[in-house]
Amino acid sequence: MPQQPTPYAVPDADPGAGIPSDTPPAGYGAESASTYVSRETPTREEDDPPLAMEAMRAVQILNPSGEVSMPRPDRTRVMCVANQKGGVGKTTTTVNLAVALALHGNRVLVVDLDPQGNASTGLNVPHHTGVPDVYDCLIDSVPLEEVAQTVEGIPNLWCVPATIDLAGAEIELVSVVARESRLARAIAGFPGHFDYIFIDCPPSLGLLTVNALVAAQEVLIPIQCEYYALEGLNQLINNINLVRQHLNPKLEVSTILLTMYDRRTRLADAVEQDVRNHFGDKVLQAVIPRNVRVSEAPSYGQSVMTYDPGSRGATSYFEAAQEIAERGVRESVSRNA
Repeated sequence: MPQQPTPYAVPDADPGAGIPSDTPPAGYGAESASTYVSRETPTREEDDPPLAMEAMRAVQILNPSGEVSMPRPDRTRVMCVANQKGGVGKTTTTVNLAVALALHGNRVLVVDLDPQGNASTGLNVPHHTGVPDVYDCLIDSVPLEEVAQTVEGIPNLWCVPATIDLAGAEIELVSVVARESRLARAIAGFPGHFDYIFIDCPPSLGLLTVNALVAAQEVLIPIQCEYYALEGLNQLINNINLVRQHLNPKLEVSTILLTMYDRRTRLADAVEQDVRNHFGDKVLQAVIPRNVRVSEAPSYGQSVMTYDPGSRGATSYFEAAQEIAERGVRESVSRNA
């Protein structure tokens, strides 16, 4: 078995880190080409930080003091993490944002709605056959508190796991009364209070995803910085609009997160500009780069936040979580003004 690195290990080598793309993306004029610098072009400190700097980042992310350093919302924010395209970072985003918020004083629940159970794996929560899971809540109306499990080592974090039984739920839900709102009822009946509830959706637009959209108030869409990721996005937005019109008028796309950003390519810059031009302020300033530590963490049953908190991937997800928390507080203030 490979040995898990300590939080203060030397950061992973990023292939091509020494080959930043300083060529401006399409749309930059000749007059600005000479001054253009890619937003992901690393400085010497960012690319090869000393151990002391990495240790400081690790301590900031792990927050051993336990103080509330990310603001808590005045109401529960139910966020559905959805994109019908697979491999764009839905589960990775769900797990790491949930851990980051929980480590900094927020009470967080993760609902794994993907039959593959990857979010359960990433949080090291048992999800083998026979374990009470979200399937029991959807089909047999088992209360959510009887299914939720605490996540070991992370205070204030709970997970509702998914087992392989969930694979048949799409068919079984067809004949169930009020099939689109089963998850919403389960969440509404939970006796405890959470600051955030993240619902990890499967890569499809079936009944499970519809249940998540009906239960949520906000949709977080991870978008991979590649051309194919933009294809099919219109279909997702159309489905969200249909759910808003007929089932959940409070639903809105509140957050777009760019993932797997490869600074070596002009395409990543071009996709980023397209997404920001189309979605505007909904796109987080934090961008998640390609990082080997993010990919390694699930094999140890951990998030990258605890696996290697000083890595570039952990720092990026920490910044994204902080931005989401601060936006929620600002929106709450403007709503109550």
